[in-house]
Amino acid sequence: MKGKTVPPFRSANLEAIAKALGHTSLGLTGSEIGNILAQCEVADVDPAATKWKRLFNALVEYQNSKQSANHVVGFIHKAMAPARWTSRRTEFEELRSLLNPALAFVGLQLNEGGEVKRAKAATTLTEAEARAGRLRMRLEDRRVHDDVLRFCRAELLQENHFHAVLEAVKSIANKIRALSGLSSDGSDLVTEAFSLGKSCTPMLAINPLKTDTEKGEQRGFVNLVVGVFGMIRNPTAHAEKIYWPIGEQDALDILSMVSLVHRKLDGAHKF
Repeated sequence: MKGKTVPPFRSANLEAIAKALGHTSLGLTGSEIGNILAQCEVADVDPAATKWKRLFNALVEYQNSKQSANHVVGFIHKAMAPARWTSRRTEFEELRSLLNPALAFVGLQLNEGGEVKRAKAATTLTEAEARAGRLRMRLEDRRVHDDVLRFCRAELLQENHFHAVLEAVKSIANKIRALSGLSSDGSDLVTEAFSLGKSCTPMLAINPLKTDTEKGEQRGFVNLVVGVFGMIRNPTAHAEKIYWPIGEQDALDILSMVSLVHRKLDGAHKF
């Protein structure tokens, strides 16, 4: 976008951009904001303010004086330069996912190379949020368990369905091992932890196991998780991606099922 004049942004749009860049946990640090403002030759008019307000006040004052948003684009270029994030790839992608919905309303988009490019302006929140990752947005709409999102965060940001599913299913085994203290894996792990024997109780249970219905639910849960490992994790762990394609709808359904397993595990208790 060098050499092109960028019209001033509306206050609400500039505020959204500043809130993304100054996000409490994902955004720039206070010292980074100060340094980049100096590099852009933008006055740091309110250094004692919270991060996003400090950035907003500096950018809006400069924009008002120049009647152009070029300095905002310049700030983003410097803040999101890939070299700055070489050891924090996931954080870069997360911040980009926060920034792009804000940029979408002014007809801009930040690409993987840290460059701000022109794009069709979004007119709705759904359209703007889709720029940040359609799959993650739809999973959040379904209120998928936080542990599912945590284990495949980077893959979701890249819309990588195949590896997102693989990492999410791995998270089930990770939680069962943490709850049980066992070190096995796959169907062996599930069986050791949850199976109902004729003369012994399981190590873990998802309900009190006092009625036939509750015992049936426990057995069904074992079958479900073993099936998840057998049908989903094993093929994705051993097959090449090109030979086992996973579309968006399949990924949504699989990750929702993994979410159900996590919720059941959250309520599990030791016998």
